[in-house]
Amino acid sequence: MTKPSKSASSTSSKGMTDDMAKIAAARHHDPFTVLGRHEEKGKTVVRAYLPDTDSVLLPAMDQSLQRIGDTDFFEWHGDGSTLPAFYMLERVDGQGNRQRFHDPYVFSPTVSDFDLHLFGEGSHLHAYQVFGAHVMELEGIRGVRFATWAPNAERVSVVGDFNAWDGRRHAMRSRGGSGVWELFIPGLDEGTLYKFEIRNRSSGAISHKFDPYAQGSELRPRTGACVTTSRYQWHDSDWLARREEQHWLHQPISVYEVHLGSWRRDDDGSFLNYRELAHQLVDYVKQTGFTHIELLPITEHPLDASWGYQTIGYFAPTRRFGSPDDFRYFIDYCHRHDIGVYLDWVPAHFPKDEHGLAHFDGSALYEHEDPRRGEHPDWGTLIFNYGRNEVRNFLISSAIYWLKEFHIDGLRVDAVASMLYLDYSREDDQWMPNIHGGNENLEAITFLRELNTVTHREHPGTVVIAEESTAWPQVTRPVNIGGLGFSMKWNMGWMHDSLAYFSQEPVYRSFHHDQLTFGLLYLFTENFVLPFSHDEVVHGKASMLYKMPGDEWQRFANLRLLYTYMFTYPGKKLLFMGCEFGQGDEWNFDKALDWYVLEYAGHQGLQKLVSDLNGLYRQRPELYTHEFEHNGFEWIDCHDSQQSVISFIRKAGDRFVIVILNFTPVPREHYRVGVPVEGVYQEIFNSDSGYYNGSNTGNGGELQSENLPWMNRPCSISLTLPPLAGIVLELKQ
Repeated sequence: MTKPSKSASSTSSKGMTDDMAKIAAARHHDPFTVLGRHEEKGKTVVRAYLPDTDSVLLPAMDQSLQRIGDTDFFEWHGDGSTLPAFYMLERVDGQGNRQRFHDPYVFSPTVSDFDLHLFGEGSHLHAYQVFGAHVMELEGIRGVRFATWAPNAERVSVVGDFNAWDGRRHAMRSRGGSGVWELFIPGLDEGTLYKFEIRNRSSGAISHKFDPYAQGSELRPRTGACVTTSRYQWHDSDWLARREEQHWLHQPISVYEVHLGSWRRDDDGSFLNYRELAHQLVDYVKQTGFTHIELLPITEHPLDASWGYQTIGYFAPTRRFGSPDDFRYFIDYCHRHDIGVYLDWVPAHFPKDEHGLAHFDGSALYEHEDPRRGEHPDWGTLIFNYGRNEVRNFLISSAIYWLKEFHIDGLRVDAVASMLYLDYSREDDQWMPNIHGGNENLEAITFLRELNTVTHREHPGTVVIAEESTAWPQVTRPVNIGGLGFSMKWNMGWMHDSLAYFSQEPVYRSFHHDQLTFGLLYLFTENFVLPFSHDEVVHGKASMLYKMPGDEWQRFANLRLLYTYMFTYPGKKLLFMGCEFGQGDEWNFDKALDWYVLEYAGHQGLQKLVSDLNGLYRQRPELYTHEFEHNGFEWIDCHDSQQSVISFIRKAGDRFVIVILNFTPVPREHYRVGVPVEGVYQEIFNSDSGYYNGSNTGNGGELQSENLPWMNRPCSISLTLPPLAGIVLELKQ
């Protein structure tokens, strides 16, 4: 798509000044000092540099500009008292085509000194409103203002089809020590494709770069940015008001994690549009009972196989599924149907693609120069320099952009552990300690605290969720007491322990009972999400269904039990698409889920179970009110390792439910459980129900407590535990 700048070697130096020679060589940092309108020796001079031009007319004066020697410079000298301040030029090119346009080199700077100051100190929360490409009117003239940050560039130009991708034609103005470059080009409008052509000051190397602040892009594999303007009218004010008023800490949150490119596809295998996805996903999510959708990254990325985690466009929804306004419709439609939307957001690393952020101005600008700080050895990607104000500003502005401009309800921050530790996944000689000799990335810690402080302050009711896999303390505690300030954190320890336990044949589970109980030792130190995410069903790890041991019946029973365990255990919930109906194959980003398996009873039953668990979770305050607090949970018995049974109470105020989970395929009749009060109990959920394609073992009638103390409880009940199943009891009022 892009073409290199034309060589200036064919242009004679006759009649040119040194500054003009620099412009002809595409090396001048401020072409406004040469081009445009100037007063020289008592006369007005209009000067233009127009390659591939035969003649130039100044229509307002009905006079021609004269070519300077045999160069591509043209000049007019005369009395400019009647010349409009923002005059037009008319050029005839070498093919006889005529073009009339306003001279871009007569406009004053449009990026204010205050904007530059805020950006330089890293506090411009809405930098995306300044940088990038923005349609605007200046002096009544419509065009596009371009701005970018490239402090080590000798020259930056805007290139596109409108100027034959020739970097000499629309060179930008340098704003001095700020490192910012800007240019208003009259006559351009939304839909214009462009890049920045950057000449490095030291090496003279030229690169064509995607605009870091671009709000639109071409469809991959093309890599141009697209001038974008939104006309979308939102209809989700009621949702936003409720979001701000309700406290998410004490609300049910059950998240359906989705990769838009492989949830469903058209019959011909092509992607669905954001609008089509909105209708189909909302219908499905309402049916299955989830409260939120979490999208794997939809920020623009060059490679499908990266699943969006190697982002190029931190302000651009991927073109794969439609326009930015199509994505706005997606979110709006979700909100109007009471579904929240979280976005997977990736500030931990970025790819090395030539058109992206890597060595943006020929130097390590967004990343560190030293690979011991600047590269991820595992992923072959680059690490942001969080200590640089402008880089930190770029990322925080991106976060604010999605929350403000797209009404996103929360961000899930990927790979936080890799940000916190300088030695993350590195050998001893592959990392550099911080100034105190430790392995903590102090700049990243400061960035994360600022990110969480700013987003929570500016958009109350939104959340920021950490994917953090270590024991770093106080990830979800307030910044003012030394925490990182995240709203929630994925409970990776619980997830790994649970999957390790369930992978055991039931006969061996009694020896691994601690994997069910250990999590309670740290459960209330953070605000945890319980995740069974995309990462657990790829790269040879097997699908959730085929992680389970046993024959087909036992696999489904085990998975129903695992989900019952998750939905009754303290913590918000997250389940990756396909896991809710028992997708058999591992997830493949390149094709739709295997929806056909829902023709079979086992998969139908599992889907119904997840729907009912979501309903139970949402309808019972005992299960969601105190998910992050000790007073929402009590063990009844955590010691019955011999029979692989655990039982506990979930409660809110005076209300409670009892959960009993049997992790063996042995039905246990006359199993006695201590209960907190005497009365009549009844079974309100049973994962072994025939409705879910289970064996239908359970307790259909009422269960009267007996005055027989048991498990340190004043009374108890005797019941039947179904095989590989969980039941939930309530006290009948």
